[in-house]
Amino acid sequence: MPARTAEQFLRGLKGARNIWVGSDKVEDVTSHPAFAGAAEGLAKIFDLQHEFADDCLMPDPETGEPINVSHMIPRSKDDILRRHKGLERIAEYTVGVMGRSPDYMNVTYAGFAGRADEWGANGNEEGAENLVNYQKFLRRNDIALTHTIIQPTIDKAQGDAPRPGNTVALHKVGETEHGIIVRGARILATLAPFADELAVYPAAPLPEGADAYALAFCIPMSAPGLKFICRDSCAGTRNIHDHPLSARFDEQDAFVIFDDVEVPWDRLHINCNLPVYNQVMTTGWFPNIMQQTMIRAQTKLEFAWGVATRMSEAINGLQPPAMQMLGEMWTFCEFARACIQTAEANAHEFGNGVWFPQGAPLVALRATLPTWFPRVNEIIRLLGSHNLLAAPTQAQLADPELRPLIDQFMHGAGNVSAEARSRIFRLAWDFAGSALASRNEQYERFYLASGARNQQLAHMLAERARADRLVNRFLTEKTGTEENTNQRIAEKA
Repeated sequence: MPARTAEQFLRGLKGARNIWVGSDKVEDVTSHPAFAGAAEGLAKIFDLQHEFADDCLMPDPETGEPINVSHMIPRSKDDILRRHKGLERIAEYTVGVMGRSPDYMNVTYAGFAGRADEWGANGNEEGAENLVNYQKFLRRNDIALTHTIIQPTIDKAQGDAPRPGNTVALHKVGETEHGIIVRGARILATLAPFADELAVYPAAPLPEGADAYALAFCIPMSAPGLKFICRDSCAGTRNIHDHPLSARFDEQDAFVIFDDVEVPWDRLHINCNLPVYNQVMTTGWFPNIMQQTMIRAQTKLEFAWGVATRMSEAINGLQPPAMQMLGEMWTFCEFARACIQTAEANAHEFGNGVWFPQGAPLVALRATLPTWFPRVNEIIRLLGSHNLLAAPTQAQLADPELRPLIDQFMHGAGNVSAEARSRIFRLAWDFAGSALASRNEQYERFYLASGARNQQLAHMLAERARADRLVNRFLTEKTGTEENTNQRIAEKA
């Protein structure tokens, strides 16, 4: 099956699965109030790829069928730039609010398959072959894939990595004729209700002796024994006037329980191979996937700046302090854009003929975003003030008794009508103040690890040659101290 449509995607969500939200075991995510809006919103990405086929689609390298460009295994800088166009189309549709749109995992597995040589190390050739075959299945069937890679937090004093004897973390407990049996839990499967399949792959390295936890595989969401416990929904209603973002972009997050789940042999990519598990994520994964994540982030920043600007203009609130905060938001947008362009311009081969963007600018950007996004929300709330809480609903605007009064007393500056003002401020609130906004701020603070951890990583990975050369000039030049010291030593002798 080539690139799917929205209708085909929604039809694929009808299968049996164990998804819980609140007190409900959800039989059909396309009709349940907690999920229906996001299912429909996400589905439109599949139609989008056909609407903008020149940017979003490419021929499968083996079959020639149209596939999403996010499945591309880049072989040149031109491929990186070509992929950018498709990723940007998706980011613009979701305005960056959906951090785990399907292109995220598409890019991830294209990178994995491109560096199958790394996955095939230490006797894992069969696992690497399975992974390459799975990536072909993923792209040719236009699968919506989610992942769960973080170990559950039980006792921080014992560290984040599971150690032998840990029965909570996902681990292998046995084998059958058809595959292996796994038990335990993982977090956090964002997009879980709307995915066709679930991926498990390495995140943080594991300690010596934790071989049973060194697993990577992909299985259908309907696999027996697989259970998803979702957080409270932020969807509100499907009314896009009242909730323009949360009505369609609440991608959900789920705690995943593996209750003796069988993983078929051909779906297994790492089977208790600790050296491979600890190695495969340390080279090209980060710069590859961060092209997608940073295009999304930059789009979200630019959208936030646009919302804040329109909100300020609606009430003629462009005094110097407001202009300063708007300018601050704009700098975030442009710094992010510059980092992405630099990384793409300096793309290079990472081995096995695969090209990824330069990592350093993206690492620097990633380390900064956890402070930028909360600040963006703060600025919107400061600029919006009480006005964010005084925006009539669609039903109130439609009420024949209220509408004349709303038009008289709730319009904006100049020719900004009451309805236009309502839409602007409701959009701003949904971005910066609603339940979805709070979830998204938490998400951005810890997306691909916290800001603190990313700053630590940035320092550890940084290329020091030029910095050392600049410093060494002053530390190694002759200052006369040596001669004076030698003279004093000679005089004392």
